[in-house]
Amino acid sequence: MKTTNRTKMITICALFTAFTAICSQIQIPLPMVPINLALFAVHLAAILLGGKYGSLSILTYILLGLIGVPVFAGFTGGVGVLFGKTGGYIIGYLLDVLVISLILQGKTASFPKLCLAMVGGTLACYAFGTIWFMLLTKMNLWISLVYCVFPFLPGDAVKIILCGIAVPKLQKALSGKERAA
Repeated sequence: MKTTNRTKMITICALFTAFTAICSQIQIPLPMVPINLALFAVHLAAILLGGKYGSLSILTYILLGLIGVPVFAGFTGGVGVLFGKTGGYIIGYLLDVLVISLILQGKTASFPKLCLAMVGGTLACYAFGTIWFMLLTKMNLWISLVYCVFPFLPGDAVKIILCGIAVPKLQKALSGKERAA
């Protein structure tokens, strides 16, 4: 029974890796950092899979991109992208999962607590990515925030709300308690 559950979790993990790659392609190009839906997938992976499997899912996504599979925004991949100016945000996805899983600690959470956890995860990702961006571009904090954070706030707020709404239904579906229509 334990092997079946592990196999199920690894399969779901792989699906979330693919979902993150797909969401990365749904984007609005901007001059420095594109807006995309990847963080939506990362939040869901963290909440639905927990820290261990959520991290595994996102780490797999990052490693696929690192070896050149075009999973990053704009169908890009490779060492140059991961260690380029936007790579800190991609690596920051792991921090997002960590913070969310630490706040939720694998427990079922209310909508406000889910949103709070996702805000915390987003802030961790923003902080790591912005510091990385600043180090590579030599831009100051204000300019970096203008390019890398401020344009993303409205969309990330919508992603957080949509995730918070979707999570209860997805949890039921993943647990097998959702009835077929």
